[in-house]
Amino acid sequence: MSALVLAVLLSLVSAVAYAAAAIVQERVAASGPGSTYAPMRRPAWWGSVTLNGLGATLHVAALACGPLTLVQPMGALTIVFALPMSAVLVRRRAGAAAWRGAVMATAGLAGLLVLTNGAGADDLAMGPRLVLAASGFGAVAALFVASKALRRAATRSVLLATAAGGAFGLASVFTKSVAEDWQSGLPLNELPVLFAIAGFAISGLLLSQASYRGAGLAAPLATVTVVNPVVAAAIGLTLFGESFRYGTAGTAVALGFGVVAAGGLILLTTERLGAAHHDKPVLAPDAASAGRQGDTPDQTATPPALR
Repeated sequence: MSALVLAVLLSLVSAVAYAAAAIVQERVAASGPGSTYAPMRRPAWWGSVTLNGLGATLHVAALACGPLTLVQPMGALTIVFALPMSAVLVRRRAGAAAWRGAVMATAGLAGLLVLTNGAGADDLAMGPRLVLAASGFGAVAALFVASKALRRAATRSVLLATAAGGAFGLASVFTKSVAEDWQSGLPLNELPVLFAIAGFAISGLLLSQASYRGAGLAAPLATVTVVNPVVAAAIGLTLFGESFRYGTAGTAVALGFGVVAAGGLILLTTERLGAAHHDKPVLAPDAASAGRQGDTPDQTATPPALR
């Protein structure tokens, strides 16, 4: 089995683990009152952490076998796998538009797979790595601070998910660099990079958990799924010297496939948001009038699954 095929298989299983973790995280965020961030007292949340850990382990193994420009886009299959899994686990059906989006995303990723060059990438010196890490932490922190100033849950969720996707993408970039160095023995000067990986991974986990509160599963997961490979692939192409087959023409076609995949994810996301809007319960007239009169109705507008 070639290293490229192994990277694809590991990425597929990793995407399944990440999809399961996202479903659990969304349910915890939707049903758990109290703190917005990381409800660590909930056993289900620790289950999602375990699933994320499994996905991350497989992802690291995939990065050791294949290039960033292949492994990171494969992560977009997370939201594709989340469709049938959420239908089975939480009985959330997907409409025709969602499945069209899933097909588009899969086709785009398949095109990227065909055009991916399996050649080795360049290494990045320690100085530029540290600069990249500092810049990355600064950008993630800025997005987090900006989200605190927003009142709309949907907008705040997308901004937090963008920060989470960026953090995950940067963690993958540094993981790839360490994986390259590991083959010749891991020197002690790699410790700052290992700390950076841990910092980005933990930040991404907490930010993604926060992004699910008040926004459901689709929009935050799709945002993380798109931002993560875009950040990592852009760094892989510019700093690590990775490339696609057939030179400039192949890169242009690969970008086209990337647009198709992103369009599928957007279509999938908008369909899920529309479904969530239609599924939102409405107060009965008598309950609404009781609320205007200051009485407390017996049932609030809480979804049945969360009561």
